[in-house]
Amino acid sequence: MNRPAVSISLSSYGADLVRQRGQGSFIQILALAGATRIEWREELLTGENPAQLAEATRAEGLESVYSSPMELWLAGQSKPNPELITALQRAQAFGARWLKVSLGYFTDNNDLQTLARVLSESAVQLLVENDQTLHGGRIEPFKRFFDEVEQHTLPIKMTFDIGNWHWQDQSPASAARLLGRHVGYVHCKAVTRRADGKLVAIPPAASDLQQWEELLRHMAQGVMRAAEYPLQGDDLVQLTREHVAALAHLGQSQRENAHV
Repeated sequence: MNRPAVSISLSSYGADLVRQRGQGSFIQILALAGATRIEWREELLTGENPAQLAEATRAEGLESVYSSPMELWLAGQSKPNPELITALQRAQAFGARWLKVSLGYFTDNNDLQTLARVLSESAVQLLVENDQTLHGGRIEPFKRFFDEVEQHTLPIKMTFDIGNWHWQDQSPASAARLLGRHVGYVHCKAVTRRADGKLVAIPPAASDLQQWEELLRHMAQGVMRAAEYPLQGDDLVQLTREHVAALAHLGQSQRENAHV
């Protein structure tokens, strides 16, 4: 049985540690832990050399996703964010097969034909993520966007961030039902509310894994998934290995049942 691809968002190891050590220092950790993909974080880059990281990743048999904090659609602009072209080029320089961005301000006036032209000139696949904002973190704009994507047959998939829906009081279960067929990448993170009222990402409990299992039923079998929650401890290889195994197992029980 093919194991689903599991990625680790390098932000999971903490911004300070990642900036201090450099993102390339985590390649071997992920490879030893059994991950199949690595998610580069643009906001945590320091002096990394893209070509060297691309080569080191290939040498370890890993594929990569490039995460950019840019928004695809800017407020009051019909054309896609002009930074998209640069972001696609940067993703390619890092050897990434996927570029992850936020939706931004999507309206009925947005120009999807220009977006189609930009994407046709790149080998990198675009993944659009629900973030924590009012304009880019609710179900309704994503439903409209992916209806348009489908109508224009654009090569775009969704990054479904399970935890981010909570910032806008959206139901992850409803989101999975309505958007699941568009999902190409799942960002897994549990969320809790601190004493000061702020929501924060935390590692999953057994109950979270069970809920995630239900959400994945609405998505393609074996959909790529990633840890995007704190992975902090003395033995990062062992810790990462445990979480890779847990995430790889999600959705596999239904597959096993289908083969009984």
